[in-house]
Amino acid sequence: MDFSWIWKAILITIIGTFLLRVAGRKSISQMTLAQVVIMIGIGSLLIQPLAGKSVWTTFGVGAALVLTLVVIEFLQLKSDFLEKLITGKSKVIIENGILQEKTLKKLRFTVDQLEMNLRQQNITKISDVKWATLEPNGQLGYELVEEAKPVTMKDLTLLHQELQLIKLLIDPEAATSNFNNNNSSGNLFTEVKNKKHSMKEQPPEHLD
Repeated sequence: MDFSWIWKAILITIIGTFLLRVAGRKSISQMTLAQVVIMIGIGSLLIQPLAGKSVWTTFGVGAALVLTLVVIEFLQLKSDFLEKLITGKSKVIIENGILQEKTLKKLRFTVDQLEMNLRQQNITKISDVKWATLEPNGQLGYELVEEAKPVTMKDLTLLHQELQLIKLLIDPEAATSNFNNNNSSGNLFTEVKNKKHSMKEQPPEHLD
């Protein structure tokens, strides 16, 4: 009985992993068209040795495919024209809450597909989108209008500082006392630095 398929399978796994590692570490949704074509070609090639084809010829063709991909990506770095020709450019599909119908038609991208992508980003209304672009890898890029943007930690910090200032103007002593209490409370990270638990969050003795 021929057991050559065992070492071929092991070799295919090792060489195939190496080839895909060189080709890139992007997920399918992040790949350009050229990368998708190369990956499909490599996937089809890797099974050929188990079907009786020459294992070394297969690896040689796979290496040639990966080398071609590397050259294509290098050329795209050097030439904007080639990047536009091979990968394509981002296209604006929403501008100031208004659908760009002509662009959608050129891209053969339906409104239902657009709405699906918006829902996946937790966007409930097209009018909340200031800009939206369809990227070369098929992903949706977007910027919300100011009123629809979520509150950031920076916004909360500024609001907290303004509230503290108002408290200071109303009652300087109370504001100072509250500030000192907040600073002295500490957290799990200051506990590590101080090498002891805070009094408010003292754990049970048998778990200490």
